[in-house]
Amino acid sequence: MFDRLRKSFDRLLDSTRTEAASQGEKRTHNLFEAAAAYISACADDDQDRIDETVTWVSPEALSFGVSELACRAVIALARERDESPQTVARSLLGLPAA
Repeated sequence: MFDRLRKSFDRLLDSTRTEAASQGEKRTHNLFEAAAAYISACADDDQDRIDETVTWVSPEALSFGVSELACRAVIALARERDESPQTVARSLLGLPAA
């Protein structure tokens, strides 16, 4: 997944250099909206949506938003399962219990 993020960020940098002059005003997105759209596109394996969402915010902002989304998701699942966040995170990653 991190490799996919890196590649998407590389494409973002290339696209912003070439599209900056050609685009007029466009709707602004906040980093949490971008993170949610990016993660859902990754889950659906929709490369077109992935490519679009990485242009909504800076790579740093997207990285922060994805991290925040992951934290919130693990906390929500931990509460739902009545388990610790560490147990849930390790389970989601397929790691043995600590």
